[in-house]
Amino acid sequence: MKKLLLFSLIAIFGAAHARAGDAHTSRSELVVRVETCESILREFMATPSTSIPPSVWQQARGLMILSQFKAGFIFGVKGGFGVLMVKKPDGHWSLPVLIDASEASLGLQVGAKDVDSVFIITDDATPRLLFTNRFNIGVDAKAVAGPSSAEAESDATKTFIAPVLVYSKSVGLFAGATIKAGHVERNDTANFILYNTSYTMPELLYSDWVTPPSEVQPLMSYVQQLAP
Repeated sequence: MKKLLLFSLIAIFGAAHARAGDAHTSRSELVVRVETCESILREFMATPSTSIPPSVWQQARGLMILSQFKAGFIFGVKGGFGVLMVKKPDGHWSLPVLIDASEASLGLQVGAKDVDSVFIITDDATPRLLFTNRFNIGVDAKAVAGPSSAEAESDATKTFIAPVLVYSKSVGLFAGATIKAGHVERNDTANFILYNTSYTMPELLYSDWVTPPSEVQPLMSYVQQLAP
């Protein structure tokens, strides 16, 4: 029992201090995070059961891709990383900025699980919630499970009114179902390293002051192709 409690406490404190550790993370490791997020998106789009319909992409004003790990014996912990992108007024998509995803909860949870998710943001205000450091998906911004292709064709209005549409391999596709997916927060430290700049999240997302490095261009091009 003591070992299980110790494991859980280590997981919680490890998640809490993940951002501090990014100061010592190499740029190549951060590039892998971006590439992982690109792979997640491509896998979603290549699988009929998780592919995001064109009608949903037409509504997209922002995009979050998260890779999370959930583990727990007595305490449940969900930690991970992701990227956030926004569609700028000129129609072009921004640089992908690195974000953290974490959640701590009490309850009897046994086992571990990888959770990959894609969040289509349908308004301009929701991404700006991260300017104040963090926001809770499903609480600060209402989130519902995004429609499949067939559902989008039959009745899309029920889901498009939500600012966040969720596609997750762990949640499944239940159009209109309310989602609470924990909180995400900005990670300026990681972005300083990735982009070799002192610009923070708002400047990276909404300005053209940083030239996209070659490592992030494939993701930017792919998203531009999906949501021109």
